[in-house]
Amino acid sequence: MTISTQSIQPAIELADAERDQWARFKDRLRSNAGEDVYSSWFARMDLERIQDDCVYMTVPTKFLKSWIQSHYVDRVLACWQAEAPGVKRVELSVRTAMRVAAPAVKGPQVERRPDLSAARPPAEVRNTATAPVSASHDALGGSPLDPRLTFATFVMGRSNTLAHAAARQVAEGRRGDSVMFNPLYIHAGVGLGKTHLLQAVTWAGNSNPERKVLYLTAEKFMYGFVAALKSQTALAFKEALRGIDVLVIDDLQFLQGKSTQSEFCHTLNALIDAGRQVVIAADRPPSDLESLDDRVRSRLAGGLVVEMGSLGEELRLEILKSRVSAAKTHHATFDVPMPVLDYLAKTITHNGRDLEGAINRLLAHSKLNATPVTLEMAEREVRDLVRPMEPKRVKIEEIQRVVARQYNVSRSDLLSSRRTANVVRPRQVAMYLAKTLTLRSLPEIGRRFGGRDHTTVLHAVRKIESLVAKDLSLSDEVELLKRQLQE
Repeated sequence: MTISTQSIQPAIELADAERDQWARFKDRLRSNAGEDVYSSWFARMDLERIQDDCVYMTVPTKFLKSWIQSHYVDRVLACWQAEAPGVKRVELSVRTAMRVAAPAVKGPQVERRPDLSAARPPAEVRNTATAPVSASHDALGGSPLDPRLTFATFVMGRSNTLAHAAARQVAEGRRGDSVMFNPLYIHAGVGLGKTHLLQAVTWAGNSNPERKVLYLTAEKFMYGFVAALKSQTALAFKEALRGIDVLVIDDLQFLQGKSTQSEFCHTLNALIDAGRQVVIAADRPPSDLESLDDRVRSRLAGGLVVEMGSLGEELRLEILKSRVSAAKTHHATFDVPMPVLDYLAKTITHNGRDLEGAINRLLAHSKLNATPVTLEMAEREVRDLVRPMEPKRVKIEEIQRVVARQYNVSRSDLLSSRRTANVVRPRQVAMYLAKTLTLRSLPEIGRRFGGRDHTTVLHAVRKIESLVAKDLSLSDEVELLKRQLQE
């Protein structure tokens, strides 16, 4: 099968003999492949013409063409040769949106499926260097990629070294290599580099023509699955995902819906069991994704779970230097003195996006007003970014995680009905912290601790209050836990 590079012209009128052959070919292919496979991959295929020893057919998307070429070309040719022995080859092309559909043929009518292929990323995120990789990724239906988010632009520090090394190992793997850890699960707060690493894995992985690396946000995964259900192409959706060598899922915490989560679980299991790599990012560890099914959380926790910590001052300074260097490629005269960079690194502590925003503000002010960057100007322009941050909102799930780690028990132990001494005390401490560090009511806290009554929570709070007043060791432990939760 060859690939046509010419634009598709409107379909010509088929002769009666060709229409009859087309109808018989489709019946034969449906019988040969089975109704599910036929509906998923061939229902939208049209006959263009039969000329000499070649049959010219069209499909609506590049993905369909690629999939049929890779998996069913011999079967398609064999079915044609059974109807027309003189056929030596078949050619499949992608028809344009303006193409006129082929005339209807006699026999059973097959519903035309809507095009499920993903739109190309916006032009502003494509360039010459990344176009081949982007085109390959788009053909698989992936979420848009930002060409700036590569390993070359990722700034490493103590808080992200392990995550970077693991992501790099995945990106540099080859088809057929044994998978070292699966899935790779990276979690961190907002603006700490999760998406940067995942897109870097995708760019680097897709530069190897032997591998198919697909980057999807959880939202895009949900959209694709729901669209496939509505258009009755769920089998095609599943087969396409399970043919990926490396599946990269971002923002898993947003995955909602029982049927969508079930399909994600099946896809995850199928890929891992087949030795394919899965990389996932979320804003919390698997155990804290309470909206997900227990089976999914268990499978996620079975891989390598890596936390990307907060940005230290040294790393913040390096990120600022990197952003200034990047800005200089387009604005050669732009310069930020070291005292200004030191000031920004010390005072903007929340996340990397605030650091980038600060550099953008300095660049805009400097260029629009034709003035150099000074410390006084920086203090004025980024003052809202360095205001004292609101106290961190502590979540009950985070309290349970930190307390469980401190006392060497599991989070499920805290939620269980166990009454052993090594579980009761940590549970009471966790309830006490939930009452003092959050705005949750006693009944709500009780529900979050395995459905307990509010009187149980009240007893735990009063018990720890009493012990902290006279037990210095416990008081120090509780203060340490508070500091960890509020950092």
